[in-house]
Amino acid sequence: MIRILIFLAAVFALGLGFAWLADRPGEMVVTFNGYQYQVSLMVAAVAIVAVVAAVMIVWWLIKSLWNSPYTISRYFRVRRRDRGYQALSTGMIAAGAGDGALARKKSKEAAKLIRSDQEPLIQLLEAQASLLEGDHEGAREKFEAMLDDPEMRLLGLRGLYLEAERLGDRNAARHYAGRAASVAPQLAWAAESTLEDLTGRGDWDGALKLVEAQKSTRQIERDAANRRRAVLLTAKAQALTDSDPNAAKAAALEANKLAPDFAPAAVAAANLLFKQNDVRKGSKILEAVWKAEPHPEIAELYTHARPGDAVVDRLNRAKKLQELKRNNAESSMTVARAALDAQDFSTARREAEAAIRMDRREGAYLLLADIEEAETGDQGKIRQLLSKAVRAPRDPAWVADGVVSERWAPVSPVSGKLDAFAWRAPMERLGQLIDSHEDEADVPVLAAPAKPTKEAEVIDHPAVAKTISEAPTEPKPAVGDDQVTPVTAAAFAAIPNDAEPVEPAEELARLPDDPGVDPDDEAEKSPRRFRLF
Repeated sequence: MIRILIFLAAVFALGLGFAWLADRPGEMVVTFNGYQYQVSLMVAAVAIVAVVAAVMIVWWLIKSLWNSPYTISRYFRVRRRDRGYQALSTGMIAAGAGDGALARKKSKEAAKLIRSDQEPLIQLLEAQASLLEGDHEGAREKFEAMLDDPEMRLLGLRGLYLEAERLGDRNAARHYAGRAASVAPQLAWAAESTLEDLTGRGDWDGALKLVEAQKSTRQIERDAANRRRAVLLTAKAQALTDSDPNAAKAAALEANKLAPDFAPAAVAAANLLFKQNDVRKGSKILEAVWKAEPHPEIAELYTHARPGDAVVDRLNRAKKLQELKRNNAESSMTVARAALDAQDFSTARREAEAAIRMDRREGAYLLLADIEEAETGDQGKIRQLLSKAVRAPRDPAWVADGVVSERWAPVSPVSGKLDAFAWRAPMERLGQLIDSHEDEADVPVLAAPAKPTKEAEVIDHPAVAKTISEAPTEPKPAVGDDQVTPVTAAAFAAIPNDAEPVEPAEELARLPDDPGVDPDDEAEKSPRRFRLF
């Protein structure tokens, strides 16, 4: 658009100039070689313009003839390069589609038309063709050759990294990833693999530097970077707890500041503060995390913040936690445990049953069994509670890649992934083993019929027996599990006269799954009480 405006402006200026000359008539006289030439000013201007145009055309013709060899060679060179790039493009598409034969054919064609030092993609196409053909050794040679070219070095490291991963050589893979991360920390694959290597070796400071580099290059978001730093600082605090408590406390407090709802960081920070007799600050940290997400480790550490406290003081601290998070199963179980230690069985039983109503799980039934054993020692009820615990959903635990751990760990023991452990219930048992309504209604027990006070009489009169035998009989109903064949008068008539009368058999009642303990057997047993653990 700008060029068009400039062209129009130049034409407009020339028109104005010629109009100006036309309005001012005049003559121009030129004397040359004894001759005098006289023309009008307008003709002279047109002649000058024509001469300039002719000179420019002649110069262009001479220059074109002079540069014609170079122009022709450049035309063929550009045509050859275009064919090479077309072959390279077709080969890359074939490699992406998995056509190894076509990729190899086009790579050879592109190598003939384009020099490999001018176009590095030819080396990549050759390596991809080798991989598609199953020639992994040849592909590794191509990737190793790329390491000598600064432009292709990262590509070669990426190819060698993938080959090492394919062969299962994690040490070699992390070596190539580390080299790539040192050159370009913004590469996600290199940074993640290097981070796994550093955390696997326990180099928490190196891992923190790498996470900071990822954050500075905007490879990860700020929240994700803060979470990773909190995990790494917590791991560092755990490692330095015995050797350098002050550095461990600083790392734990920083981790708690970055992730206030991260329970392991809060537990590590509060534990170090309690060891330095700073109970007030440590308790505040635990209370803040408890409000966000109750956790049994927080409750255990909070109730035992002062080792010299009495069991009643621990119960009061547990009740304080319950006030911070009401209507929560973990809060009720915390109070129940503290009440059991304080021998306050009524409170313990009430809170344990409240926890079961809010969340039916294995630990709640086991806790209630402990309370039952400590208070009454009723073995029947204890076994009933233990059977319910076996069938109940499992308690939450630290789970990572199918591994259940009693304590939190920064990395997964299977994959080596950072921050893999999550607080959740492990995989449930197969089948629905617990009925959601089994505690809402008791199992009915069939009572045995009372024994008759009068013995059965034998009908021996012939007339009565004949009358009974000739009487129409009722159709016999189908006998099922819950049906009993009735005893008729004819059956009594068929009994011999010398038969001894017997008492009618009592109906057997269906027993529950756990009939409990016979009081006679209980009296015969030793007075030693059953203990759950």
